[in-house]
Amino acid sequence: MAGERADDRRVLRISGADRIGFLQGLVTNDMRKLAHGPVYAALLTPQGKYLADFLLIEDDESVLLDVHADLADGLARRLTMYRLRADVQIAPTDLKVSRGLGTPPPGAVCDPRHAALGWRLYGPDAGGDPQTDWDGIRVANCIPETGIELHPEATFILEAGFERLAGVDHRKGCYVGQEVTARMKHKTELRKGLVTVSVEGDAAPGTEITDGTRPVGTLHTRAGDRAIAYLRFDRAGEGMRAGDATVRWADAETLA
Repeated sequence: MAGERADDRRVLRISGADRIGFLQGLVTNDMRKLAHGPVYAALLTPQGKYLADFLLIEDDESVLLDVHADLADGLARRLTMYRLRADVQIAPTDLKVSRGLGTPPPGAVCDPRHAALGWRLYGPDAGGDPQTDWDGIRVANCIPETGIELHPEATFILEAGFERLAGVDHRKGCYVGQEVTARMKHKTELRKGLVTVSVEGDAAPGTEITDGTRPVGTLHTRAGDRAIAYLRFDRAGEGMRAGDATVRWADAETLA
């Protein structure tokens, strides 16, 4: 499965006097950060599992929500369900997403997940440099993508690296799924998660990784001889294989 394309995105508009407080009580990040630029966040189930991730951008008297197209309708329905009597309107827009590297054009905003992801621009046309190896950038920096490494009602965001990507704020107070996320942060040590690995040999995304006898994880996005993998840290080490390929994780030796 290929990585995100600009035309894979949908942009919703959240408006109304209660929009900031409404989102503050739902999403994983602190909406007060919008005053300083775009915010990356997610909506979780009450059990703390990922439902959708998105970028939030302040736009005059509203907030733009940039989400993968496959999740947009379901996310809009769920936000509407949570709205109750709040003065909040949730509406689709015709805005398209352009993205690129280098000097941002007028009106563009920086992607808050990682500097390597460059800028995003919202307007009437989708665009960006078609030569940019976005999957290579994601793999090098272990940045998960909707539908590839991030799976609704299955992924835990701390295992997916949301702390490193500034997608969760542990000091903001309550939000949906906060109790489980806080417990994972403060009372347990992560035993599984996404990492960047090296791969020598033929192995397609989705291939199971083993240590020769036991399952260790799964290979996801691959770019050349590197890939994003979901690993069990207690089993990750020498001798990992994905089909006929050798898999190595440099950080595995530090876990001994």
